[in-house]
Amino acid sequence: MTTHDDNQPGGAETPPDDTKLRGLLDKLDEAVGLLDAARDFAKPGKLPRVLDTARRVLLQEGGAAALETRAQTLEQAGVFAGSDWETPQYLLPTLTTHALKSPDPNTVVIEALSELRLLAVAKGDYLHTAVSAEQAHHYLTQVMAINLWLLFGAPSEAERETQGRLATIPRHLFRHLAERIGYEHIIDSLIEEIWRILEQRPIQVEPVKQMITQIALCQANPEIDLGASGQGADRLVSSLFGPTRACREDPGIEVYRERLASMDSAALQGEATGFARAMHDTGLVSPYHPVLLRHLLDHGDHLLAEALGLSATGRDCLLCYRELVYALIRGGVHPATPQAVYGLALMLERGILYQPPVAPAMWRQLGLTLSEWSQARLNLAFGEAVSPRARLLEGVLCMLGLPLGVGQGNNPTCQSARALSMWAYNDPDYLLQMVAWAARDDEIIMHFEGMPLSSMASLSGVAQTLPMDLDAVSLIVVPHLDRIYAEMGRRCIGRDGDPHRWVNPEFHGWWAGRGFRINVDVATGQLHEPETFLRHFYASYHPYYNGNQPLIHPQPAGIAVTDSAARFIGWHAITILRVNLDPSDVMRVYFFNPNNDSGQNWGDGIKVSTADHGERFGEASLPFEQFASRLYIFHYDPLERGELAEITQAELDRVIGYIHRSWGADRVPPNELQADEGPDAP
Repeated sequence: MTTHDDNQPGGAETPPDDTKLRGLLDKLDEAVGLLDAARDFAKPGKLPRVLDTARRVLLQEGGAAALETRAQTLEQAGVFAGSDWETPQYLLPTLTTHALKSPDPNTVVIEALSELRLLAVAKGDYLHTAVSAEQAHHYLTQVMAINLWLLFGAPSEAERETQGRLATIPRHLFRHLAERIGYEHIIDSLIEEIWRILEQRPIQVEPVKQMITQIALCQANPEIDLGASGQGADRLVSSLFGPTRACREDPGIEVYRERLASMDSAALQGEATGFARAMHDTGLVSPYHPVLLRHLLDHGDHLLAEALGLSATGRDCLLCYRELVYALIRGGVHPATPQAVYGLALMLERGILYQPPVAPAMWRQLGLTLSEWSQARLNLAFGEAVSPRARLLEGVLCMLGLPLGVGQGNNPTCQSARALSMWAYNDPDYLLQMVAWAARDDEIIMHFEGMPLSSMASLSGVAQTLPMDLDAVSLIVVPHLDRIYAEMGRRCIGRDGDPHRWVNPEFHGWWAGRGFRINVDVATGQLHEPETFLRHFYASYHPYYNGNQPLIHPQPAGIAVTDSAARFIGWHAITILRVNLDPSDVMRVYFFNPNNDSGQNWGDGIKVSTADHGERFGEASLPFEQFASRLYIFHYDPLERGELAEITQAELDRVIGYIHRSWGADRVPPNELQADEGPDAP
């Protein structure tokens, strides 16, 4: 429930009024008392009054502080009972953004009350049975870091339209949290989070750039005392705003362009080296970098290669395809599209231009005429600072340079994101063909079992709305792929078993194995012959059991995703890339996860790694046993050797134990259920 004035877009805040706040707190205390006294079955009827009054308290200056002192009383009365917030030890910081942006007042209020409860725990005022003060403090610093824009930014037009005055509640809340916790903790946590994300080398870096901008504002604000915190911030801030001597003080594009005009070769060499070092160190590109690159087009290939930070492979590729590279820089590298520089450098390093179809396809991309729909989509998502063609060219360079940096955004389109990544990784000219069809013709035609499927003739896709929070290539191509993928699924209705058996090879490419294994009975959802499934997986993928045969092509697979409490969340599409010993001689599966951030805690001791275990940029990894325990679908070549792996019963039992303690807990047929102990201690 909301009062009329609370939902008026852009409504003005009422001035601080202690009398009004005291009156609201009296009403809140009365409502909480009634909730506390009610029996369990009657509590849902008493809760709306509590949440509505708490919402009005949070809109007042000092309201958050008053609710912090009542946090224990609110929880014990049953405010969180029966909701996701009832178990604070399992809450994920990344989900707070969606809750705080919600148009539903109750969601915003209960999220705010949960943060204030944890603040009371962190400060030692509330001894919680499930969360320690240290855990609460760590959680809140992560939440603050991820949502730092709430501290410094005014509500956006979108927030005002969807939330009205409700948008001021998260800002009141975060100002209170920052004052109580201290900016220095937030900044350190934020820097750690930024480096963790950058290690995965995502294509989309705008959120990271916004976080770095907030750090720069904090450093420049004399009212904010960062103390000894912020170590490592300078490297991030300078990578965007001043990577080299000539732009150290962030003078602006025009001034920098004038400085370049008066530089000799030695000075240009220094600039080129500085930009390349900062770019390859962070994966971020300063808007000054394209200015230098375009200037160097008239100064020879040596300095250009230096500015791109190329190895011998990349330099050779640049020299072989000099005219194409120069055209790509002129067409796609601008101050408004700086990441194109990094994409171009990594594409040259991959050497994919040596594949005969790729260079001609890139020339086609340079001259591609975009449809009105494609132009409108790109302008709507990215603005009109550069032409839609240049924006799409930046996206193409980034996807070919960073094929494992593709993310699905906040959309149920993991299949399409996986396909784009797989093609960029394994079949780049096919990806470029898809981009040309989608961007020029507004249609993609793929074949399913010999029958053509048109993306425009298909009814609908998995996503209910057109996704917007994607990179430029995904923005144009994913809506078409999504509809075709859904149509392939519809063509499989009535067949026995899981439709992915037929859809995945047709959708992703000929290299997806036609052999198929699933360990879930589709009709009942129960586990089906997990031991046989695991033996087949080991025999197909584990080097010790498949004749030491490395994986040749990336393979589509399906995992059962679990949360940090090992509870089942849903089915998810990933790509198995390779299986190797890591630097510590642990056999690991390296895979691509299209969900934007691969570093996840899947519970029961399974934490997905993205760095420090031999991962390449964009890869996630897990020890083989742990990965196998979350796998439910895989493909293999039925013509390869397929003897069931002679793995020990002890190893099988460990993997099945992981399954039974997590997503398979309520999927085990009753006659097979056994008491599983924890994994063996190392």
